[in-house]
Amino acid sequence: MKAFEVCKGYAAVLALDDVDTDLIVRIERISQLKRGQFQPWAFETMRYRADGSENPDFVLNRPPFRDARILVTGANFGCGSSREMAVWALDEFGIQCVIASSYGDIFNNNCFQNGVLPIRLAREQIASIMPVAASGAELTVDLRACLIRVPGLEPIAFSLPESQRVALLNGQDDVDQAVAREARISAYQAADRAARPWVYA
Repeated sequence: MKAFEVCKGYAAVLALDDVDTDLIVRIERISQLKRGQFQPWAFETMRYRADGSENPDFVLNRPPFRDARILVTGANFGCGSSREMAVWALDEFGIQCVIASSYGDIFNNNCFQNGVLPIRLAREQIASIMPVAASGAELTVDLRACLIRVPGLEPIAFSLPESQRVALLNGQDDVDQAVAREARISAYQAADRAARPWVYA
């Protein structure tokens, strides 16, 4: 997993609540595609018209937001069914950070397993960011300092569990973290085997 330290770039505004994982990537694509193939299908039903042409009204089809690295959205983002491919689609599109007031629990965890930073802010804070982001100004998300820098606004602090922050900074998913603790795990197992040999019979 790639490490996350600082993300600077355009922030696309998707001012919607309850964007579910089926809207991020349709279930039909999950059975057809492999990881690395989801970028064209992120937000498919919003990005494309019925004839397959791009919808010019959708934010991710408009410059400069075709190159957005940050998504600013509403409440309960990533709700619905538990599909990791929704995070893959965002990541492959280039979205490194999502700013919302709340998330679907499984989607939130999947972000941390795939190097995408989900930030929770109050609705009022998001409302202050949206017009600046929509103007095409670049935002900076600094995970080391836990700050969002928005032109014309005071820096906005955010928080997340320290274990998740460190894991993202180090580019470690759950498996990577377990491997990094291999020596401690082996030492514990050896001590436990000596103390309770009957368990290992």
